[in-house]
Amino acid sequence: MIRLFKVKEQQKESAGSDGKPPVKKQSAGELRLHKDISELNLPKTCKMSFPNGKDDLMNFEVTVKPDEGYYKSGKFMFTFQISSIYPHEAPKVKCKTKVYHPNIDLEGNVCLNILREDWKPVLNINTVIYGLYHLFTEPNHEDPLNGDAAAVLRDNPKLFESNVKKAMMGGYVGDTHFTRCV
Repeated sequence: MIRLFKVKEQQKESAGSDGKPPVKKQSAGELRLHKDISELNLPKTCKMSFPNGKDDLMNFEVTVKPDEGYYKSGKFMFTFQISSIYPHEAPKVKCKTKVYHPNIDLEGNVCLNILREDWKPVLNINTVIYGLYHLFTEPNHEDPLNGDAAAVLRDNPKLFESNVKKAMMGGYVGDTHFTRCV
């Protein structure tokens, strides 16, 4: 029994004696995320960046630049936070660009079914990014976070288009000011 403890102590000592820092063990979530990132097939309108560097894969940003629809030519930035139990828990996604959109509220919360009740571990980051892109090409007034924008889209699509353009140019829609994003 004593010999076993001595062997373990020697292993610990020799692990740190080569001058290299000990290797951090990756969680299952980190391993799966690494696989997802290596297999990404992003649309040309989406870019991914890692503001905290390559050592922090669990937090990253995605920029979506729609090339069609109401939001054409806009630039919208999202943050992703991935938990250590990913893919058993959906990524936490927030829109950092204030946007007039029926499925994104003014605080940046995103209403996308695959981020909530329809999340399954077989889905991946690529699927989420395509889902975000789809929100801009086909906004959905039937499942809104921004009820005012949804009502305008449903009842008066021309006014909705005008409001989106005003917001993207850095104007006001009602009492709300939006920062320019084109």
